[in-house]
Amino acid sequence: MSAADRLNNIKGHLSGNYPQGLLSGEVAIITGSGQGIGKSAAELFAREGALVCVTDIDAAKANQVASDINAAGGKAIAIAGNIMDPEFPEQLVEGTVKAFGKLNHIVNNAGFTFDGMAHKMTDKQWETMLIVHQTAPFRVLRAAAKYLRLKDGENKSIVNISSTSGLHGNVGQANYATAKAGVVGLTKTIAKEWGLFGVRCNTVAFGWVDTRLTRAKESGTNIEIDGQKVALGVPTSNRTSKVNPFADIPLGRAGNTEEVAGSVMMLCTPLSSYITGHTLEVTGGRGI
Repeated sequence: MSAADRLNNIKGHLSGNYPQGLLSGEVAIITGSGQGIGKSAAELFAREGALVCVTDIDAAKANQVASDINAAGGKAIAIAGNIMDPEFPEQLVEGTVKAFGKLNHIVNNAGFTFDGMAHKMTDKQWETMLIVHQTAPFRVLRAAAKYLRLKDGENKSIVNISSTSGLHGNVGQANYATAKAGVVGLTKTIAKEWGLFGVRCNTVAFGWVDTRLTRAKESGTNIEIDGQKVALGVPTSNRTSKVNPFADIPLGRAGNTEEVAGSVMMLCTPLSSYITGHTLEVTGGRGI
């Protein structure tokens, strides 16, 4: 795509000449899209015209999201599986391309927490976080390389999901913070290696978004890994009732999944055609 074509494409979006959506006809894989931010992103991408592959370890949830998208007039398929399985990333990519004929966007969103203080953390806690947040996204990108590293003029992008824990550290999350920090390095490297093929690669680092990872751990939400139940959420039993948990967030609240999904989608549209290697903090202003 020439510079003039790219500019006209952007102007077309800005002037509303694309009634089919900002991502019309483009194909996106969004991992961990059976719930939470991934689900909201899948729905938003579909509303903007993308053909979406919904993938999650929970097959029932993945199928439901895809079904809802199709019922609303979008187009989606579900490919369920464990993103930590070494063979699954290639199955995911090949299944998507077989269904839709090409690949434009990858959102490496799947993940969870496995908290513990550093001096008590087990090797399993440490290694699990590195696999799900670093190794799995790498495998997805490696499997997708032959479909993305093409000088074909297509709008192509990757968004790797990180966290403010990865940028600033967080008590009880040495493993998660280390893994999410590594996401930034992966993003910058892919941006440099694949830029000549027109592939943009960016990171979104979320702050406090209302998901199962930020709700009260005492609620009992968990995920099962290799037969072990891992509690999710933030401990709240030591909080006093008068403490405002949003006091250091200028917007005064947590984000919701629907609004923060917009930050991911934005980086995949032609409106972000000259943004790559960047880490976008989506925090409501926390940490400024």
